[in-house]
Amino acid sequence: MKTANFDYALPPELIAQQPLPDRDGARMLVLDRVGGGIHHKQFTAFPEHLRPGEVLVLNDTKVIPARLIGRKPSGGEVKLLLVEALSASRWLALARPAKRLREGTEIVFAESPISNLQSPKPEPLRATVEAKRDGGEIVVRFTGTDDLFAALQRVGHVPLPPYIRHGEDAPADRERYQTVFARQPGAVAAPTAGLHFTARTFEALARRGVLVHRLTLHVGPGTFKPVATDEIEQHTMHIERFDIPPDTAAAVNAAKRDGRRVVCVGTTTVRALESVADADGLVRAGAGETDIFIYPPYSFRVADALLTNFHLPCSTLLMLVCAFAGQEPALRAYAEAIRERYRFYSYGDCMLIV
Repeated sequence: MKTANFDYALPPELIAQQPLPDRDGARMLVLDRVGGGIHHKQFTAFPEHLRPGEVLVLNDTKVIPARLIGRKPSGGEVKLLLVEALSASRWLALARPAKRLREGTEIVFAESPISNLQSPKPEPLRATVEAKRDGGEIVVRFTGTDDLFAALQRVGHVPLPPYIRHGEDAPADRERYQTVFARQPGAVAAPTAGLHFTARTFEALARRGVLVHRLTLHVGPGTFKPVATDEIEQHTMHIERFDIPPDTAAAVNAAKRDGRRVVCVGTTTVRALESVADADGLVRAGAGETDIFIYPPYSFRVADALLTNFHLPCSTLLMLVCAFAGQEPALRAYAEAIRERYRFYSYGDCMLIV
């Protein structure tokens, strides 16, 4: 299938550069994938589209300050984007400039200007280049801390997507490029469909008798990478780590057996569940890795409804949405969203596919 079939033209001014004042203030396009109808709502109406006993599954990954700026002993600047944890202290990272780094090079990181550092100053965070890989990837081992995630809060910068251009590390981004239910640190990109949820949302869901459960999939930087091959079948997906708790698997399996809907918040939640589902849509608990690539045609085994933001042209996320909603209805909904001046991408509006 041609990658160009998933392209569309988006006016640049529709790319949301800032979050709305209220998390739940987004617009929500509702697409009926059976009848093809499109309705325009506000996200605050989301709970009204769920029924008692249905299972809502969220991705509780937590975005870490994964962009780091350091210096070599020579004084040369090095920029890193953390990609994947290989152990407690070792990470795969994208480096710039990678060509000038050698194995054994030590990088020292300065404190972030908004880290609210307390006195006395801790030992600087350091990283040693252990290996170099293709495509600018390196393996680094961190030293100078017993708690890497705490150190990253001091020295790291928010890994905002490349299409957000208002500058890195605005204080608001540390709060708003993070879901209110984030628990498990490790993502370098936010599961953006979850950014709309507030305490009011969960209160409304509870009143309706919706069962809310969580899983973790640590979103990697590949989520922003358009498919570069002419044929989508030639694309290689990035690997992401996930963990599905026993109570979530049990709730999903009970819903599938009873004929109750499983509503997924975000494409990452769909990918995690579909990665571990059997032919009957029953999932198993546990941790693992996935490089599942979902594109049309695909027979979904778990997801019955999907809340998602609007995604980049020719992206694997848009292809998943097209597989779920149908390619023609999904692209027609995107065209409608553009006509109605919806806000797109991470800080933008959302779409509920039922």
